[in-house]
Amino acid sequence: MSAPTHTRPHPATRAGAAGRLPWWALALPVLAFTALLALILHPSDAHAAGGDPAITHLLERVQQLFAR
Repeated sequence: MSAPTHTRPHPATRAGAAGRLPWWALALPVLAFTALLALILHPSDAHAAGGDPAITHLLERVQQLFAR
């Protein structure tokens, strides 16, 4: 005697607003890849930032906040 087989319901499609990626989900990785590729191709352009003490001080404060 054979047992009845049950079929699985079809999975929900990913159409609609919930299935779409926001614009920045594609733009940010492309931008990061482009910037890193530019640094690899032209390493002479990747010099250290100049002597602006305000930005340096701000970055040190941010680093201290994240270190806590």
